[in-house]
Amino acid sequence: MSKFEHAFRELLDSLSQATLAVVRADELPLVLQRIADSARELIGSEYAAIGTTNDEREIDLFVQSGMEETAVSQLPTHPTGNGLLGVVLCQKETVRTAHIANDPRASGFPVGHPPMKSFLGVPILFKANTLGMLYLTNKLHEEAFSLLDEQLAIMLAAHAAAAIHKSLLLQESREQAHQLATKNRQLAALSKATLAITGELSLEKVLQQIVDAVRDLAQAEYAALGVPNSASGYLDNFIYSGLSPEEASHIGNLPRGLGLLGAIISEQRTVCVDNIAEDPRAVGCPPGHPPVNSFLGVPIMAGKEMLGNLYLANKVGATSFTEADQEIVELLAAQAAIAIQNAQLYEQVSRLAILDERTRIGMDLHDGVIQSIYAVGLTLESARLSLEGEGSEDTRALLETAVDGLNDAIRDIRNFILDLRPRHFGGDLEQGLSRLVREFRANTMVQVHSSTLPEGISGVPTAVSRAIFLTTQGALANVARHAHAKNVTLSLERDKHHIVLLVQDDGVGFDVRAARQAIGHGLSNMRARAKELNGTFYIESAQGAGTTLRLTLPWR
Repeated sequence: MSKFEHAFRELLDSLSQATLAVVRADELPLVLQRIADSARELIGSEYAAIGTTNDEREIDLFVQSGMEETAVSQLPTHPTGNGLLGVVLCQKETVRTAHIANDPRASGFPVGHPPMKSFLGVPILFKANTLGMLYLTNKLHEEAFSLLDEQLAIMLAAHAAAAIHKSLLLQESREQAHQLATKNRQLAALSKATLAITGELSLEKVLQQIVDAVRDLAQAEYAALGVPNSASGYLDNFIYSGLSPEEASHIGNLPRGLGLLGAIISEQRTVCVDNIAEDPRAVGCPPGHPPVNSFLGVPIMAGKEMLGNLYLANKVGATSFTEADQEIVELLAAQAAIAIQNAQLYEQVSRLAILDERTRIGMDLHDGVIQSIYAVGLTLESARLSLEGEGSEDTRALLETAVDGLNDAIRDIRNFILDLRPRHFGGDLEQGLSRLVREFRANTMVQVHSSTLPEGISGVPTAVSRAIFLTTQGALANVARHAHAKNVTLSLERDKHHIVLLVQDDGVGFDVRAARQAIGHGLSNMRARAKELNGTFYIESAQGAGTTLRLTLPWR
């Protein structure tokens, strides 16, 4: 075997070993490292390196062969793709030069870089796309790299291109598998959440389940659901998830439907923001609110009617919400709209059933009991008149007392019927209170002194207005039944943060402590409404001293 044949066989053997090493490696950095090591050994150079590029032609992965790690650590950065490397990357040209310093395209070396003289660089191409570069410096035992060296480098660059392309395919496959697994998990969670939501008939529980489910599905730190008032645009209900009760208590006021929340209400479409602070529509968070960065808001629509809005903040493990998050939240919002409508219909049917029953009782009392008592009263009145000039004064007085008692009973029953009549609160507090006062005066003949309502009372949220209306209705009903009052004073006051309802009468009063021991539904309902809206309910009374009722509720 000649010397040339021996050298050629060694070259083929080395190239075969390098190819096998490349094929057997799994991770891309390891593959590129073996290619760089093989290139340095096969071609015979002091140093070799491979750099891969991203979509912006920046070097994102860099491996080298021949330099000690201590020398590498002293370099400020890995190559950035300028000078001769830029020619290889940008112009897709092979560069082979014996003296780097003499080449006008060279840009020099950073501080601490080892001296380099000869250079061979080839682009790593796959279907005309530049994936990176392979370059070698300082040819051993010779002045410059040869044409054969260049051909070997091009062959190894082709191996690198195949490895990089394979790595990209594997990465894409893993990402697709991860996305598929995430989608399957989200769909399973969506199905579970939908079954739980649609199976619940209590509106309050439905809203809470929606918020908890959407926070879990989108992997958000915080989630909330706001129900806007169709008249004022402010939020009537605000249900949250992810905040502890202590954290929630530090927030001064609930959102008013402004900023990004207002954008969802007015535009009725999804709003997704990577950083709230950079969005011109944002108005900032209230004092005590936890920091919020990324934001995703989705309207809950039933046809053209907006039932509410879902808000999510701070994507867990990422800087922003994805299109997949938006898609899954919009799917849940569609299911939530159906669930909210079902719960509203169920509550409406329940209310109608109660109102029908109360109406029936009222009619029975009016048409049956009152007429019978009235007939007995007429009989007694006739008996009293027939005794004029005959019977004793005591007998006539007893008959007159009996007639007065029957008239009192008729008046009390009419008061009870008046309280049973269904009253629908349409949302206008001024109209509602005026109607209550007119009916009370007409039925009881008691004077009602009401102060002028505060300016801007129409802006009171619906939940607060409804609580004031129902508390006033209950208070006037109690006056009609028990107080035996001649005058009632009704006033409504507001300041910057609260609204106060005050109902006072000059009736017989009662022992508040004794009443608490045998409390009826009326006063307990008033206290429950105040507590539900984070307000206070106070009642003051004493025998013979009248009664004062005070309800204080937050303005927002």
